[in-house]
Amino acid sequence: MNRVETLLVSSPPRRWLQRFYEIRVLLRLGGRMLPGARALEIGCGTGYGSQLVLEQFCAASVDAVDLDPAMIERAARRLARYGDRVRLAQGSATDLRSALNAADDDYDAVFDFGIVHHIPNWRAAIAEVSRVLAPGGRFYFEEVTAHALARPIYQRLFDHPTDDRFTAQQFLDELANHGLVVLGSITRISGDYLLGVAAKPVSGRSGN
Repeated sequence: MNRVETLLVSSPPRRWLQRFYEIRVLLRLGGRMLPGARALEIGCGTGYGSQLVLEQFCAASVDAVDLDPAMIERAARRLARYGDRVRLAQGSATDLRSALNAADDDYDAVFDFGIVHHIPNWRAAIAEVSRVLAPGGRFYFEEVTAHALARPIYQRLFDHPTDDRFTAQQFLDELANHGLVVLGSITRISGDYLLGVAAKPVSGRSGN
């Protein structure tokens, strides 16, 4: 993530959009978490997403990971008031075992606020999400597709992986490949953005 995008995702308009639009869509599709539930945010940035997970989704605790140590420091300052309900770690969303010692079926929910499209091996990140989700757990995602990344303004202002970008359908297909079942309808915005919730079946299978 370059400087321009770092400034954008930390800006008041972006936070307003996240709180008053994206969060409401995700809550409508996936609901709040049950008492005592553990959540994970991948690519936590400044920690605003984790704050929303605690306040809006009612998570009992949140683990959060980011590659950038400067972001982890900023997140630590933002989330300090939540004490031991928050655990932060520097590391990759493609290797949560190393970053957080995350075991299989460890979390009741995983949150992706627009980070998977930054990961060159995005399929490995989806595989990790599926691995650490407990049966019945939910994956809340907001993503940017290859359609948006091909727009000239994105190419001029932002820095994203150029290989193996995913379309909306490829992203959804990869969820299915790892046994995650989409709940309700997917919100698609001009083919550029994708918001939805997928669940890991209690049976461990994508069928009934």
